Amino acid sequence: MPKLVKAHCPFCNKHTPQNVERVRKGRESSMTHIKRQRLLRANGIGNQGKFSKVPGGDKPTKRLNLRYRCTACKKAHNRAGFRAGKFDLVEG
Repeated sequence: MPKLVKAHCPFCNKHTPQNVERVRKGRESSMTHIKRQRLLRANGIGNQGKFSKVPGGDKPTKRLNLRYRCTACKKAHNRAGFRAGKFDLVEG
């Protein structure tokens, strides 16, 4: 996929050239509700089977999240992610 694409900017409300960047997952917070629940389960309190892995393991491809940054107003927006086995950003 090219690093610079022409797309609609929801802030400018017109088509502008936009830089594409891949969004990476940030660090998880250690005190979220689900994290505290998992700690309780790991310590042996309550039902042991709630957070078991799904049978069959992980999906073969992960969903890509891309951020589009407008070159005119410098604001960024995301689009719905899509699945791809291999993804590269190239000049052009």
